[in-house]
Amino acid sequence: MQDLRVTLVQSMLHWEDAEANCAMFSEKLAPLQGVTDLIILPEMFSTGFSMRSHDLSETMDGATIAWMRGQAKRCNAAIYGSVIIEDNGERYNRGLFVHPDGSIDHYDKRHLFRMADEQNYFTAGNERVVVAWKNWRILLQVCYDLRFPVFSRNRGDVDAMLYVANWPEVRRYPWSQLLIARAIENQAYVVGLNRVGMDGKGHHYSGDSIVIDPRGAQIGGVAPSEEGIATVLLDHTALQDFRDKFPAGQDSDVFRLEL
Repeated sequence: MQDLRVTLVQSMLHWEDAEANCAMFSEKLAPLQGVTDLIILPEMFSTGFSMRSHDLSETMDGATIAWMRGQAKRCNAAIYGSVIIEDNGERYNRGLFVHPDGSIDHYDKRHLFRMADEQNYFTAGNERVVVAWKNWRILLQVCYDLRFPVFSRNRGDVDAMLYVANWPEVRRYPWSQLLIARAIENQAYVVGLNRVGMDGKGHHYSGDSIVIDPRGAQIGGVAPSEEGIATVLLDHTALQDFRDKFPAGQDSDVFRLEL
């Protein structure tokens, strides 16, 4: 099983302007052709964390997904980020994992951020989604999901976990600590990708995008409060060796998840 090159794209976002954001990310992704396996974009990367779901939602045949398909093909890499999607009359904060061949796996954010009334504008997802990519088993998560460890628990089917976010600077300490906790308790790589800058509601974001190894150590990331791109190698041999030598997962509790 090969190692996995993961690229974090930490960026500001143009408020509620999908066309401008896609144009911006096209420039940022241009140098990545053939140099990475997986590109990570922020939560709601096309709009910012807006509650105008009825006005800003797109369908699965919309322009932003077409853009993601084009970029995944051009870079020959998968892309993961979330977008406001309308599907069968419901609006979702939908994580989209787009493969280079144009196929898509999607995860609808389960835990909606009530402090911003997200539950009043979006429908919560009810499925845990693990994607297979280059023989890696990758759990898809979005922002506030990070605070709920039972939902993200490794059931022996996860090698890496992806958290894409609009996580404000005022709560940056929980962001950094919870990413470490998820890696340690699940013996998995954890990738946390957050935006920077200020959104249309005046909230500031410091990014703090990071990759954590299964022991809880930082192995890469982007400097806080700056736009930047970093590619980090996830070492599968190191992951398997650690699990073999310290098989704590075999003693984990079994939960019954009620959604």
